[in-house]
Amino acid sequence: MRIQLLILITILSINLGYSQEQSYSFTLQEAIQFALENNYSVINAKRDISDAQNQKWETIAGGLPQINGAISYQNQLKQPVSLLPAELAGGEPGTFIPVVFSQPQSATATATLTQQIFDGSYIVGVQATKAFLSYSANNKEKTDLDVRKQVVEAYGNVLLAEESVAILEKNKTTLEKNVYETAKLFENGLGEEESVDQLQITLSTIENQLANAIRLKEITLQMLNLSMGLDLNAPTQLQERLEDLTVSKMDLNILSADFNINDNVDYKLAENLNEQRYFEWKLAKSRALPTLNAFVNYGSSAYSSNFDFFDGDQQWFDSSIMGFDLNIPIFSSLKRSASTQRAKIALEKAKTQLTEAEQQIRLQVENAKNNYTLAIANYETAKQNLTLSERIENKNQIKYTEGLATSFELRQAQTQLYTTQQEFLQSMVEVINKKTELEIILNTKA
Repeated sequence: MRIQLLILITILSINLGYSQEQSYSFTLQEAIQFALENNYSVINAKRDISDAQNQKWETIAGGLPQINGAISYQNQLKQPVSLLPAELAGGEPGTFIPVVFSQPQSATATATLTQQIFDGSYIVGVQATKAFLSYSANNKEKTDLDVRKQVVEAYGNVLLAEESVAILEKNKTTLEKNVYETAKLFENGLGEEESVDQLQITLSTIENQLANAIRLKEITLQMLNLSMGLDLNAPTQLQERLEDLTVSKMDLNILSADFNINDNVDYKLAENLNEQRYFEWKLAKSRALPTLNAFVNYGSSAYSSNFDFFDGDQQWFDSSIMGFDLNIPIFSSLKRSASTQRAKIALEKAKTQLTEAEQQIRLQVENAKNNYTLAIANYETAKQNLTLSERIENKNQIKYTEGLATSFELRQAQTQLYTTQQEFLQSMVEVINKKTELEIILNTKA
């Protein structure tokens, strides 16, 4: 028994350790797909669709037969007394006899069936459920696109931070070597103290940037985990390199892709607003129509001086009633008319907003295309500038070693190189992000 218990504990310990050490590894596309299933906003957007479907049935069911039951019990602790003319019982005319007409305890059970026959607001409500479902679906699509953009930006920022750390560590190593060699020359009387100070300033700056880049790497990874619906500190690894991902995102064919504004989710949401305002207008008009409802009631009552309603000998008296309720709006001091006019004004405003939205979206498309084109051009320029800066810095390293360049000139070349390195990294992220923004506006597949 002890051996079996030890085996069980060992297995549980191994499984627990395995679950605690579970790590994740994603390409960009895998990260997007994971987020579309696990992101918190996406999960709630799915729930909104389910809620809309239930709300649709709730609206429809309101016009279907409804059955309600009621049970009541009364115990008249002090029964009401009625006065009858005494002459009915042979008494003196002009006098009255106190009489109690009922038993002190009573029980009643009723069931009522109601059916809506005509109600204009119900008809409009049922029609509006389709528009509400469409809005929920479009809102889910909008959420998916927003999450996709978040993941792409977060993924790119993590790669940017990783590349920054690698480059800064390389720069730090080179600077430490420069500072060491220059310090030795100064100690041997072959150099100036200013040269050591110049390089030390650059080294201190790089060390601060490296420490910050390491912190940013951790923060950007947490942001990526959050956008994917993972725990902030989940061990997540990225399978792609920044430059490879950038090259894969460079596709100028997208600039000539056909744009159908009906595919744009913002336009679809603007159309949903128009539908909503239209049904609000119809609802306001429907309030001037009469409503007709039918009902059937069946009940049974019993009376007793004691609580013995469940005895077999207890007598119950049945009753039933059927009827119709017709409500006809006649005069509201123009309240309904004002409400209808306000709804119509809101509808006209929504139509204007739809036209404005169409124009804004078309402008956004052109702007996004321009930004994407500029991002690619900036990337090509930054790549060329990086090559030139590396060549300049390398030449100054050689000149400085041979005593043909000052530490100030070397520091200038190094500072220019470090700036160009960061511009190159940022240009790659811009290509990725601008491509994603254009894809989202065009609503194309990633």
